[in-house]
Amino acid sequence: MNCINKMTKVISLLAALLLCDVAMAQTPLYLWDKGTMPNSKGLQLRDSIDNERVYVVGQPDIEVYTPSKEENRNFAVLVIPGGGYAREANVVSGSQIAKYFNTLGATAFVLKYRLPQSPDVIHSELAPLQDGQRAIKIMRALAAKYHYDTDKIGVFGTSAGGHLAASLGVYTEDFTEVSDSIAKYSFRPDFMILLSPVISLADPYAHKGSRDNLLGKNASKEMIDKFSPNLHVTVKTPPTLLMQANDDPAVPSFNSAMMYIALREKNVNASLHIFPHGKHSIALTHNPISTDLWMPIVDTWLRELGY
Repeated sequence: MNCINKMTKVISLLAALLLCDVAMAQTPLYLWDKGTMPNSKGLQLRDSIDNERVYVVGQPDIEVYTPSKEENRNFAVLVIPGGGYAREANVVSGSQIAKYFNTLGATAFVLKYRLPQSPDVIHSELAPLQDGQRAIKIMRALAAKYHYDTDKIGVFGTSAGGHLAASLGVYTEDFTEVSDSIAKYSFRPDFMILLSPVISLADPYAHKGSRDNLLGKNASKEMIDKFSPNLHVTVKTPPTLLMQANDDPAVPSFNSAMMYIALREKNVNASLHIFPHGKHSIALTHNPISTDLWMPIVDTWLRELGY
């Protein structure tokens, strides 16, 4: 117990440092050239950001956070914020998480993806997936510039961001629809880290807000099944780490358990950690007791994979 207390204090100190306005390189990169964004009506929207949440995305992008040269471990992570597909918590589950990955030696890219109910989107269910796939392709194209390996690019997603991250890992169809110099790169991640993820869109374990925003309120069983990642796991799905709180009132922990079972049934390297407490607000700080261990678990799991 003393070891856990000591580790918790160290983690809390680390998290407090991360919350400071430290100087780390970050550069926003737009995902689509002007006029090439798929699934768009061509409306000119402006980003709307309030209270550290993104409510309208005009031009989806990735924001780059780099580690020091001495700490670089030659891998990269696409960080996908949650928000029920109604908003994006781009700080608490975006930039702050990216800074944490910097301490692990990773180059982190925070994804700002189109929200499904944007007035500019034609097919709501495809927009986040298209942006996520495009982001991974761009990350592969930028590997030499930012000094990481092209075959060491993973995804980290929280809540609805976890649903998008899992979708990027299980789907084999390329939805990006653009033929340019970036198109040749793979959109499949090399690993997935899913924190309190939305997985199944079917009752009784679905997060209804995420489902309604992504698929509409009258989604058919066919669409619900099509966009439930646990139903699309294959032997080629990348290694996956799942973490969630047992008392999560928004997204039942059965979501992580269902994904874990689906992964193991296909003999995919997977690890599952269900903490007793933490609800749906697991973050870098203010976690109850053992839930703070999620950060060293991430570090250890990545090292076991060879990162």
